Amino acid sequence: KMVMESIKKRAYEHKMTLMVGRSHGIHGEPITFGLVLAVWYDEMARHLENLEQTFNVICVGQVSGAMGNFAHAPLELEEYTCKELGLKPAPASNQVIQRDRYARLATALALLASSIEKFAVQIRHWQRTEVYECEEYFAKGQKGSSAMPHKRNPILTENITGLARMIRAYAIPAMENVALWHERDISHSSTERFWLPDSFITSDFMLHRMNNVIANLTVYPENMMKNLNLTGGLVFSQRVLLELPLKGVSREDAYRIVQRNAMKVWEEIQQGKPTTNEKGESLYLNHLLADDELRASLSEEAIRECFNYDYYTKNVDKIFARVFK
Repeated sequence: KMVMESIKKRAYEHKMTLMVGRSHGIHGEPITFGLVLAVWYDEMARHLENLEQTFNVICVGQVSGAMGNFAHAPLELEEYTCKELGLKPAPASNQVIQRDRYARLATALALLASSIEKFAVQIRHWQRTEVYECEEYFAKGQKGSSAMPHKRNPILTENITGLARMIRAYAIPAMENVALWHERDISHSSTERFWLPDSFITSDFMLHRMNNVIANLTVYPENMMKNLNLTGGLVFSQRVLLELPLKGVSREDAYRIVQRNAMKVWEEIQQGKPTTNEKGESLYLNHLLADDELRASLSEEAIRECFNYDYYTKNVDKIFARVFK
């Protein structure tokens, strides 16, 4: 919940901060940084629910005897003991509580760690020099590299990434512990002395570290906008593509027209040409306005309207209302 509150606070802070959405690492369409954080919050809410359900699964006890048949003690003793300990009696057991319950706990923690790692990897990408949209807080006098004084390395999120691998690794012995021999063997015991305490301690450490990273994350909206404009307006291609069929152009022809002009922009970017002209208009807009086949279906005003950022943020409030209930 601590991490969720920090995510929520930063999400509202950057609710309408424009940035580029990426798929396959390639620029897609305009989104907002707040929407990215809303996805994180929703993901953490699922983990919280999963852990609460898992808690109910593992909070059971048994005093059913060496073979689970209550031959030497009544069921009432188990019920009384579990009640005193705040547990529920396992409906059926043998010498131990069945280890599928604890395997579920291990996998729940592994899933949580994987999401925390996902956030960490995102931040590490944003902190890359050529992206530089966000970075971990860098204190005055802090050293990023002992050899290169200019470095500002994402050491906290790199640390989190490594720790997530350990927690996922612990899920394997937990699942292998399920297959005990008959009514019980002790092959599970040695592994549980490692993975149970280590998983909880490491998860707790990761959550506190990620909370610190998110709460103090330095965000650069100007760089987000700079990167959004890096491809000369190509992020608006789908909007143009969807407008053409409304004017009677087939989907195939619309795609051909839009992609043809997009490829021209890519070629100019590859040659190092500026992505805007002297009027500040994008390369893609200029190519579209000069395309006679396109202009036969869309007016200049309609084409320019396709480059309006408001179109991509019109549902942000509704999304936030669904996520932050």
